[in-house]
Amino acid sequence: MSEISGNTPACHVHHVHLFASNVDESISFYRDIFGGEVALDMELAGARNVFISVGRGRIHLYDQPPKDSGRGGIHHFGIQTDDIDEVVRRLTDRGVTLRKGVTDFGVWKYVMVPAPDNVLIELFQVDAEAVPEQLKDYFL
Repeated sequence: MSEISGNTPACHVHHVHLFASNVDESISFYRDIFGGEVALDMELAGARNVFISVGRGRIHLYDQPPKDSGRGGIHHFGIQTDDIDEVVRRLTDRGVTLRKGVTDFGVWKYVMVPAPDNVLIELFQVDAEAVPEQLKDYFL
Protein backbone atom coordinates (compact mmCIF):
# COMPACT_ATOMS: atom_id res chain seq x y z
CA MET A 1 0.00 0.00 0.00
CA SER A 2 1.16 3.53 -0.62
CA GLU A 3 1.18 6.23 2.02
CA ILE A 4 -1.52 8.90 2.10
CA SER A 5 0.67 11.71 3.47
CA GLY A 6 3.77 11.88 5.61
CA ASN A 7 4.12 8.78 7.76
CA THR A 8 0.42 7.91 7.79
CA PRO A 9 -0.01 4.51 6.10
CA ALA A 10 -2.80 4.04 3.58
CA CYS A 11 -5.70 2.01 4.94
CA HIS A 12 -8.69 0.29 3.37
CA VAL A 13 -11.82 -1.31 4.70
CA HIS A 14 -11.04 -5.01 4.88
CA HIS A 15 -14.47 -6.33 5.87
CA VAL A 16 -17.80 -5.55 7.45
CA HIS A 17 -18.52 -7.95 10.32
CA LEU A 18 -22.16 -8.97 10.65
CA PHE A 19 -23.94 -11.28 13.03
CA ALA A 20 -26.11 -13.79 11.14
CA SER A 21 -29.07 -15.54 12.73
CA ASN A 22 -29.09 -17.92 9.72
CA VAL A 23 -25.64 -17.89 8.16
CA ASP A 24 -26.68 -20.05 5.18
CA GLU A 25 -29.55 -17.67 4.35
CA SER A 26 -27.13 -14.74 4.53
CA ILE A 27 -24.59 -16.53 2.30
CA SER A 28 -27.33 -17.19 -0.25
CA PHE A 29 -28.48 -13.55 -0.18
CA TYR A 30 -25.03 -12.03 -0.76
CA ARG A 31 -24.09 -14.73 -3.31
CA ASP A 32 -27.29 -14.61 -5.37
CA ILE A 33 -27.83 -10.86 -5.39
CA PHE A 34 -24.30 -9.44 -5.43
CA GLY A 35 -22.24 -12.31 -6.89
CA GLY A 36 -20.46 -12.94 -3.58
CA GLU A 37 -18.07 -15.85 -3.29
CA VAL A 38 -17.28 -17.68 -0.06
CA ALA A 39 -13.57 -17.12 0.53
CA LEU A 40 -13.35 -18.75 3.97
CA ASP A 41 -15.76 -20.91 5.96
CA MET A 42 -14.38 -22.21 9.25
CA GLU A 43 -14.96 -22.64 12.96
CA LEU A 44 -13.31 -19.81 14.87
CA ALA A 45 -13.81 -18.63 18.46
CA GLY A 46 -16.53 -21.23 19.00
CA ALA A 47 -18.70 -20.30 16.02
CA ARG A 48 -18.85 -20.65 12.25
CA ASN A 49 -17.20 -17.69 10.52
CA VAL A 50 -17.68 -17.06 6.82
CA PHE A 51 -15.87 -14.47 4.71
CA ILE A 52 -17.67 -13.61 1.48
CA SER A 53 -15.83 -11.62 -1.18
CA VAL A 54 -18.05 -9.12 -2.96
CA GLY A 55 -16.02 -7.34 -5.61
CA ARG A 56 -12.93 -5.93 -3.87
CA GLY A 57 -14.51 -5.98 -0.39
CA ARG A 58 -15.52 -8.66 2.09
CA ILE A 59 -18.39 -9.42 4.40
CA HIS A 60 -17.57 -11.44 7.50
CA LEU A 61 -20.58 -13.39 8.75
CA TYR A 62 -20.52 -14.64 12.33
CA ASP A 63 -22.93 -17.52 12.93
CA GLN A 64 -24.71 -15.95 15.87
CA PRO A 65 -27.92 -13.92 16.06
CA PRO A 66 -27.53 -10.15 16.41
CA LYS A 67 -27.21 -9.01 20.02
CA ASP A 68 -30.21 -6.70 19.64
CA SER A 69 -33.12 -6.29 17.22
CA GLY A 70 -31.68 -3.12 15.69
CA ARG A 71 -28.68 -2.62 13.49
CA GLY A 72 -26.30 -2.34 16.43
CA GLY A 73 -23.33 -0.11 15.60
CA ILE A 74 -23.85 -0.32 11.83
CA HIS A 75 -26.20 2.10 10.08
CA HIS A 76 -25.52 0.68 6.61
CA PHE A 77 -22.70 -0.41 4.37
CA GLY A 78 -22.21 0.46 0.74
CA ILE A 79 -22.02 -1.85 -2.24
CA GLN A 80 -21.05 -0.24 -5.53
CA THR A 81 -22.36 -1.72 -8.77
CA ASP A 82 -22.05 -0.94 -12.46
CA ASP A 83 -25.70 -1.90 -13.15
CA ILE A 84 -28.05 -0.80 -10.37
CA ASP A 85 -31.17 -1.59 -12.41
CA GLU A 86 -30.15 -5.25 -12.82
CA VAL A 87 -29.36 -5.66 -9.13
CA VAL A 88 -32.69 -4.04 -8.18
CA ARG A 89 -34.42 -6.47 -10.57
CA ARG A 90 -32.70 -9.40 -8.83
CA LEU A 91 -33.79 -8.07 -5.46
CA THR A 92 -37.43 -7.65 -6.45
CA ASP A 93 -37.44 -11.05 -8.21
CA ARG A 94 -36.31 -12.52 -4.88
CA GLY A 95 -39.21 -10.79 -3.12
CA VAL A 96 -37.23 -8.02 -1.44
CA THR A 97 -39.43 -4.97 -0.88
CA LEU A 98 -37.75 -1.61 -1.29
CA ARG A 99 -39.22 1.36 0.60
CA LYS A 100 -38.63 3.57 -2.45
CA GLY A 101 -37.08 3.32 -5.88
CA VAL A 102 -33.65 4.34 -7.09
CA THR A 103 -32.72 7.97 -6.45
CA ASP A 104 -30.79 9.44 -9.40
CA PHE A 105 -28.51 12.46 -8.89
CA GLY A 106 -27.01 12.20 -12.40
CA VAL A 107 -23.44 11.30 -11.46
CA TRP A 108 -24.63 8.97 -8.71
CA LYS A 109 -27.69 6.71 -8.22
CA TYR A 110 -28.58 4.84 -5.08
CA VAL A 111 -31.23 2.81 -3.29
CA MET A 112 -31.33 1.57 0.30
CA VAL A 113 -31.78 -2.22 0.45
CA PRO A 114 -32.93 -4.29 3.42
CA ALA A 115 -30.86 -7.44 4.01
CA PRO A 116 -31.16 -10.32 6.50
CA ASP A 117 -30.94 -9.49 10.22
CA ASN A 118 -32.11 -5.89 9.74
CA VAL A 119 -28.90 -4.89 7.91
CA LEU A 120 -29.25 -1.89 5.62
CA ILE A 121 -27.24 -1.70 2.38
CA GLU A 122 -26.71 1.40 0.27
CA LEU A 123 -26.56 0.05 -3.28
CA PHE A 124 -25.05 2.66 -5.57
CA GLN A 125 -23.75 3.28 -9.07
CA VAL A 126 -21.61 6.15 -10.34
CA ASP A 127 -21.26 7.48 -13.88
CA ALA A 128 -17.52 6.94 -14.45
CA GLU A 129 -17.33 9.69 -17.07
CA ALA A 130 -19.04 12.26 -14.84
CA VAL A 131 -17.11 11.60 -11.61
CA PRO A 132 -14.97 14.65 -10.70
CA GLU A 133 -11.25 13.97 -11.11
CA GLN A 134 -10.54 14.29 -7.36
CA LEU A 135 -13.05 11.48 -6.64
CA LYS A 136 -12.01 8.98 -9.33
CA ASP A 137 -9.71 7.00 -7.01
CA TYR A 138 -12.50 6.83 -4.44
CA PHE A 139 -15.23 5.53 -6.74
CA LEU A 140 -13.48 3.83 -9.65
